[in-house]
Amino acid sequence: MMLNPAAVDQAIASRRSVRRFLPAAVPREVIAAILDTAARAPSGTNMQPWRGYVLTGAPRDELCAAVLSVFDSEETGHRQEVQYYPNVFFEPYLSRRRKVGWGLYGLLNIGRGDTAKMHAQHRRNFQFFDAPVGMIFTIHRDLATGSWLDYGMFLENIMIAARGRGLDTCAQAAWTHYHKVIRPMLGLAEEEVVVCGMALGYADRDAPESQLETERAASDQFMSWHGFE
Repeated sequence: MMLNPAAVDQAIASRRSVRRFLPAAVPREVIAAILDTAARAPSGTNMQPWRGYVLTGAPRDELCAAVLSVFDSEETGHRQEVQYYPNVFFEPYLSRRRKVGWGLYGLLNIGRGDTAKMHAQHRRNFQFFDAPVGMIFTIHRDLATGSWLDYGMFLENIMIAARGRGLDTCAQAAWTHYHKVIRPMLGLAEEEVVVCGMALGYADRDAPESQLETERAASDQFMSWHGFE
C-alpha cells in the first residue's frame, strides 16, 4: 500500500520539543491510539522493552508538586541511574548544544549569567511545560543497549503519531534525576529505571519559546555514500 509521503514527512518535519502548552484536555482514547500505534516500533526479537505511566489531572499535579518541592529545596544526591550526556562535551556536539540553548534563552530574554531565569526555565520541566498530560517511561534495568535503542524508536513513534493528530510533545531527560521521588508515587518496581518523561498536549503557538526552530545537518554531512554515480 502506497502512503502519502508528504503527509508522513510533514509529521516528522513538524515535530518540535514544545515548551509551552495550552490547557486543553487530551481524551484518553486519543492517547491510547497514539501509544498503540507507537508500539509498532521494531525491537530485537520483538521484546518490546517499553513501559510507561500516563498522568493527567490530580495525579499529574501531585507528581509535579512532589518533584518541584525537592527541586526547589536544592537537595543534593538526585542523580540519574543511567547517564544521558557525556561528562565532557566536544565538537560538533558542543556547538550544537550551545546554539539550541542560547536560541531558546534568546527568545525568552534570558541573558548569559542570568542564573535565576535559567533556573526558573529549567524548573518548568517539572510542570511538563503546562501540558495537560505527562508521561513517565521506564525500562527493566537488566536489559542491554539494544533495548535502549529500540526504546528510542518507540518514543519517536509517539511524537510522530501525536503530530499526526495535531498534538505536540517534549521528551524530557530532566525527570530521570528525580527517580527517587517518582518511584514511590507511581509504584515503580525496583527493576524499573526511568528513561525519560514526556509532555503531551496542544502547543501554545503564540508563546515565544514556540518560535524556536532547530537546525539539522544534511545527510551528506553524516553519511558516506558508496556505489552511487
